[in-house]
Formats: sequence, structure tokens, C-alpha cells
Amino acid sequence: MKFIDVIGQQTVKQHLAEMVEQNRLSHALIFLGKEGSGALPLALAFAQYVVSLPKAAPVVEDLFGGMTALEPAPSFIHPDNIDQQESFQRAEQLIHPDLHFTYPVITKKPGEKPKSSDYIAEWREFIKSYPYGNVYDWLQFIGAENKQGNITAEECNDIIRQLSLKSFESEYKVLLLWMPEYLGKEGNKLLKLIEEPPPNTLFILVAENDEQILPTILSRCQLVKIPMLENREVEDALINRAKADPDKARQIAGICEGNYREALQLMQHADEDWQSLLREWLNATLKGGPIAQIKFTEEVSKLGREKQKQFLRYFNHLLEQSIRIKVLGVDQVFLGDNEKDFAQRLNKIASVSQQQSIIEELDRASYYVERNANAKMLFQALTIKLYHIIQNKTLILMN
Repeated sequence: MKFIDVIGQQTVKQHLAEMVEQNRLSHALIFLGKEGSGALPLALAFAQYVVSLPKAAPVVEDLFGGMTALEPAPSFIHPDNIDQQESFQRAEQLIHPDLHFTYPVITKKPGEKPKSSDYIAEWREFIKSYPYGNVYDWLQFIGAENKQGNITAEECNDIIRQLSLKSFESEYKVLLLWMPEYLGKEGNKLLKLIEEPPPNTLFILVAENDEQILPTILSRCQLVKIPMLENREVEDALINRAKADPDKARQIAGICEGNYREALQLMQHADEDWQSLLREWLNATLKGGPIAQIKFTEEVSKLGREKQKQFLRYFNHLLEQSIRIKVLGVDQVFLGDNEKDFAQRLNKIASVSQQQSIIEELDRASYYVERNANAKMLFQALTIKLYHIIQNKTLILMN
């Protein structure tokens, strides 16, 4: 994977290239970016780039006590041209001997102490198929189901052992550690190694939430912030990479808020009629009574976690557009006619402050869905909250 294969992030890419060109590469970096921003593929491209750089010329002492290079220093190679190096082919296939990976794993058999190397074949396939996937996607990919992934003490010991060896063919030994949030107190085993690593050792940590990382590790790393993608970048990627219809790509880009993983999920379920489901929910909440509300709760609980998140995100999107219509005018909102009409009806149901309160509740519900909350209880409670927020302004949403 090269920088050009990573969606957007031009400023970060330039910064990383300059770090190498100006010899300012820190020994430990944290790529911090939310789900779908591309932090993992960007970190992977950078790791493959660094490990593929040619070795510096050997240095010997001359007759007068000075140090002289036997060959001229290799010239700077831009990341876009790194594929010209022979070693890049091995790095791209994730089989380079100086490129190591750590990620959350589960126990294959009771009593075993799992390590990342147990899942290296699955990891290579996952990166090839889902470079913008999140840790939930990864754990489902390896059959975790409801098991909790971890980065164990045994894994930390394995990292120490691997990085204590000399590099095989590269100038650098590189460790890419995905999701350091899954390091418990066992992560303290790595502190000395991160603070005083062997020569030409590079740690690249890829995280989504810095508050969940051990502060002792966070303080020893240089932070590289990965912003969310621009809507235009998501739209272009959907059209050129995922072969989406331009109109559908524009609509999805407006909903996913720079999260390319979410964009792919939305495209996969583009035929879902979220608007009809939302109309059913609001009518049940405001006019249908307890029986209609329970019927909806039963229906939505069968969707599965990913679809429930998409449904909540769709409702959030319409509320945000509804607020834009009220504040900026209908001409400033780029929606289809049906969605625009629905958003205007939402303005009749609730004021801006009420809609903002609903958005907060939807965000909170999405958080709990992500953490396997009971769907029936969650949506029943959410229905009651929505009723109390907008109880004094009711309107049946007709087709």
C-alpha cells in the first residue's frame, strides 16, 4: 500500500514524508484518528514505506580518526516512488521480515495464551479486504462473536523479543500496533522499550481514543492526528473505488460524516428504506401508543447492530439537515425531494433545541448499540425519551 492508495489526508502525508526527508523521524508515533478516517491504512502505508527504504551506507574510521561512509548516502525516495524498491513488494504483502504487527486477538483454545502471530494469515486477508474496517470488523472476521479481544502480556513479551533482534534487511525494524486501547496494565512491560528502543526501531501505534491509552505510553509517543475525511473525498472514493452511482455517493457522503467505513456500510445497505422505518417509529411514538411502540421495538431489535447504528445515524442526518433548513433556508440543503419534505416535517414537530436534544439521545443510543446493549430495552427507553422531548408538538408524518 502506498500513500496514493489512502483516501485524502494530503496534509498528513506531506508531514510524514518531510519527517523522513529531514531526518526528524521519531522512534514512536501514535496515529490518532476516529473510525473510518483512514488512520490504519495510512499507518500501514507509512510502515511499508519506512521498512522499504534503502540502508544507509556503512561507515568506517579513516586514518586520522574521522568517520567516512564507504558509499554516498542514499538520496531521498518519495513515498509515491517507494514501489520501485525491491523490498516494497514483500512489505506490501505483509511478509517483510522487519515489519511486525500487533492487534487485539482472542484465545483459540481454552488455556492458550494468544499472540498476534497466531492470526497473521487472517490479518493479511483482513487488511487486503477491509483496510478501513474497525476492531469490531476484525474480531468478527476471526470468529470472536461476543468474545472480548485483548493484547496480552504474552504479546508484550513477544514484542520485546522480536525488537531485540537485529533487522534482517531493512534500515529499520517497524512495529505497527493497532488499537493500543486494548493494552491493559500489561502495556507497562513496553515502557522501557518504547522510551529506549534499540537503534533504528520504529513504533507506530494506531488508536481511535487517546483517553483509553495508558498515559505512560501516550506520553512517550509523538502524536500524529488524522482528521475525518472531507465529504468530497468520501464521495470521490465511493464513485472511483466502490463504483457507486454519483447521486447515491453524494447522499451517502453527506450522511457518513467523513467515516469511509460507514460510507461503505451505507452503500451496502443502500436499498434499506430507513425513511419508512423512521416514519413508523415517530408515528408509534407520538400517536400509536404502547402497542405500536412495542411492535416497532420488536421490529428494530431484529435488524442487528450494524443496521441499528445506520438507522440511528440516518435519523441524526435528517435532524441535522432539518436544523440547516430552519437556520439557513431550504435552498442550502442538498437532499432528495422526499428527504427534504421529511426534514421540513421534522421542523413542524420539534424546535431546534428539541432536535438538538434528540440528536444527543441518538448519539448516546448509538454508543450503547456499539457496546452490545439489549436492543429492545434500548429502543423502548429511547422511544419514551423522544416522546417526552416532543410531547407538546405532535404531527403524524404522512407519505
